Amino acid sequence: MTRELKPLQVGVMAGSQGDVFWDLAPWIVYSPGLDIGCNIYVANPTDTVKEYALMARLVRNGQILSEEVLPVFGYTWSQVEPGDFIVLKGAVRFPESDTDLMVFLVERESGEAIDSVATALVAPTASALPPAWPGALGTGGTGTDWAAMLNAIMPALMLGIVGIMLVSASRPQAEKAQSAAGRSD
Repeated sequence: MTRELKPLQVGVMAGSQGDVFWDLAPWIVYSPGLDIGCNIYVANPTDTVKEYALMARLVRNGQILSEEVLPVFGYTWSQVEPGDFIVLKGAVRFPESDTDLMVFLVERESGEAIDSVATALVAPTASALPPAWPGALGTGGTGTDWAAMLNAIMPALMLGIVGIMLVSASRPQAEKAQSAAGRSD
């Protein structure tokens, strides 16, 4: 019996029927068409064998751009033993950037998405700041301008470091003079 995957309806059941994790950061700089290497971990916390599928979805501004099954070893469904997990090593490639990539774990018996992971695929720009970084160029952020703040305090930091180095360099000389004076008494 083959079961068709239907468009995802995300349920709030994470952890009870299965879990998915990966080693991607919350956002990554991504050029369309390049491979993204990653490890995806699928865990079965139940006491029965479960079959899972992985679905990838690209979303921009709340609009779904694409949704597709991620085959594992050429198959749609992967079996995970009770209380165990599998590690899926591979790469994914997408034709879009400046999108959110979400991977959903679909449990076969219910056909529902039971857990998900996500990362933002950010187009490469002159600024490598994350998309919502306070004060980032082009985001309209009203947060702190960290570059200006660092430029303002850098001279004071440098003077402090030089001062510490001078004090620590002069201490051994003072200690030698004091111990030499103590021996001659």
